Amino acid sequence: MAETSNLQRKMHRTAFACVGVAVGMVGLAYASVPLYDLFCKVTGFGGTPIVRDANGSEVMDRTIAVRFDSNVAPGLNWRFAPEKPEVKVKLGETTTVYYKVTNTGDKASTGIATYNVQPDLAGTYFSKLECFCFTEQTLQPGETLESAVVFYVDPRLVQDPDVKDLTSLTLSYTYFPSKGGKPVAEVTSSTKPIAQ
Repeated sequence: MAETSNLQRKMHRTAFACVGVAVGMVGLAYASVPLYDLFCKVTGFGGTPIVRDANGSEVMDRTIAVRFDSNVAPGLNWRFAPEKPEVKVKLGETTTVYYKVTNTGDKASTGIATYNVQPDLAGTYFSKLECFCFTEQTLQPGETLESAVVFYVDPRLVQDPDVKDLTSLTLSYTYFPSKGGKPVAEVTSSTKPIAQ
């Protein structure tokens, strides 16, 4: 009898441990996305530009080419393009570039833009002061919206042995259909660049 009671106690402990591990794993799964997003925004990991309030950098004579890539995900009838495909900027220099987006469809639609910087390691040094990204936009048929991106490339880039010789980087935006402030499509190989 004592042996059966001891076996049942061990089985209950094992069952509770398994349930605890499962609940912990589910909790970590839900927390991992916002924690990873925060990590990327703070560190520039994965090509995520760092958002800053002001530019306290000193401007250097060295220039770098910043290319602009604009894409629209399937399901959103928008035309989206930068005013210039590329600008040359001095490290530390605050620069403003404008993008135009037009609803080419026959009904109102809502979209939201996401972004990244390539190469990934340059994301740490690409600092945005103002951006239209992650702001839901609703455009009526034929409506055009002009939005600004204000940025600088941090001069500390020249101290990083992995990117110190970098001569260009690319800021890439993709507009996705949006609902409730969240993209309703994911980046896929079918995300297509818009012809300019």
